[in-house]
Amino acid sequence: MEILPKDRLLNLSGKTAIVTGGSLGIGYGISYRLAEAGANVVITSRNIEEVNKAVEELKQKGFNAAGVKTDVSIETEVKNLVAEAIKSFGSVDILINNAGVFPFAPLSQLTSELFDKVIATNLRGVFLTTKYVSEQMIKQGKGGKIINITSIDSLHPSAVGLSHYDASKHGVWGFTKNVALELAKDKIWVNAVAPGGVMTHGVAVMQSQGKPVTIERNPEPPKMEIAMGRMGVPDDIGKVVLFLASDMASYMTGSQVVVDGGYLLK
Repeated sequence: MEILPKDRLLNLSGKTAIVTGGSLGIGYGISYRLAEAGANVVITSRNIEEVNKAVEELKQKGFNAAGVKTDVSIETEVKNLVAEAIKSFGSVDILINNAGVFPFAPLSQLTSELFDKVIATNLRGVFLTTKYVSEQMIKQGKGGKIINITSIDSLHPSAVGLSHYDASKHGVWGFTKNVALELAKDKIWVNAVAPGGVMTHGVAVMQSQGKPVTIERNPEPPKMEIAMGRMGVPDDIGKVVLFLASDMASYMTGSQVVVDGGYLLK
């Protein structure tokens, strides 16, 4: 049995990671940690300006990064994403499915169009990226890591008005487990991270202006309901994703790591 030295356990040098929704918030926190560990990071988003800004920030730190404008719900764009990653860095070794939307809408106000939009990005997008990236990983013959960002809502509802979001995240968690079983023979490990309330720039701006966190954001749990007494920050998620993407998690697949500061303990 080979025992890797500690300086290699978190070293991602020579590996390429795709991070969907990787330009802001949790996604950027993940992109930063993977790049810091030596990975070539391909950042995707539907907003090319945000992608370019994130890529430039990583490059200024001396990290390797590229960006691709991608709507993960559109099959042709996902195929292009994989092709561009190969063109830029020669392989795809890690996939982080982080892209997601969560518009607040009680059932009485939830339209079929909005329901379909959430499912298209949050669940169909995970299916499409996983399908085409895993095909590339199998072709490469070196295995790989796929990490899906779910939510504590995949385990327990956090707020009324998110039935569409919760349905999508339950779907991603079920998808994660079944795909982990299927891809294990190819040495592709598939896991999930379930964040609780995370303070991102957008949430901070809305809260500072006294606006309720509802549109495009999951209403965050009050701090007194979090055992650790604080909201999470993107780096809290980034560090756990780095662990799962590294050799530290070499005997994990089909698992979901809850990162919520103890919120679900209440």
